[in-house]
Amino acid sequence: MYDENGIEYLDCINNVAHVGHCHPKVVAAAANQLAQQCTNSRFLHDNMVLCAQKIASTMPEQLSVVFFVNSGSEANDLAIRLSRHYTGHKDVVILDHAYHGTTITTTDISPHKWHHLKDYKQKKWVHVAPQPDAYRGMFRSPEHTDADLGRLYAGEVEKITDRIAKEGRGVGLFLAESLQSCAGQVFLPEGYLKPVYEAVRSTGGLCLADEVQTGFGRIGTHYWAFQEQGVIPDFVTIGKSMGNGFPVAALVTTPEIAGTFVKMGIEYFNSYGGNAASCAATLAVMQVIEDEQLQNHAKRVGD
Repeated sequence: MYDENGIEYLDCINNVAHVGHCHPKVVAAAANQLAQQCTNSRFLHDNMVLCAQKIASTMPEQLSVVFFVNSGSEANDLAIRLSRHYTGHKDVVILDHAYHGTTITTTDISPHKWHHLKDYKQKKWVHVAPQPDAYRGMFRSPEHTDADLGRLYAGEVEKITDRIAKEGRGVGLFLAESLQSCAGQVFLPEGYLKPVYEAVRSTGGLCLADEVQTGFGRIGTHYWAFQEQGVIPDFVTIGKSMGNGFPVAALVTTPEIAGTFVKMGIEYFNSYGGNAASCAATLAVMQVIEDEQLQNHAKRVGD
């Protein structure tokens, strides 16, 4: 990066410029598309289909439907809406210190935000599980092994789902970043998500992996951080680095869950989500990740 005086800086904090600031291939892809056509998504364009196919190709097979939106907040908000229609349940389980967005609904599920709001009252449908932090949490290393930590922290989520079930309700959605970002770069303990997902699904709930800040190869070992836990979520939300600074995000889910809108008689439409220029930028970002082997680079540097 360069300031107005031409002084050069190394950007070590940016969570958006995934392939570097103003990568020429991403700039060219977006600029070329803007020079040809960029309007609302009612005008069909190949880029949307190509981009959806590219994203789906990196996901587990059943996660094959992509809803394009403009931000991670919007993607998480849409997932909550879909989960309520699909499950018939409203209760949401989140992790302490989580951040999932800035809309009214996503602020209500973001303790990272409302912990700082004066006189804020936590919504009755929001249930906060302890942050699975091995260093500052209620269970810590080296007092417990990593595998034990996963089991112990998952047990705290199971207590919440059991309580909801005893009250005659079910969980609508469990949301968690696959690696907590704003909460302090907290890695989930080994084996944490499997029993959590099982507990949530036992009450009829769905599970969401928020990959807005952790996806697209950033953890090195996998393209998506949830893959490290060996689970398959019902929703994956992506954004930020997706367009390398160009506004674009998405919600990925299964055909069955996506079909809920049809069953409810509700048409989903987003004026700018999935517009041709945003999809061109996303396709370019994913191509650069492959061409420059950035996932392998992340692993090598991280190791």
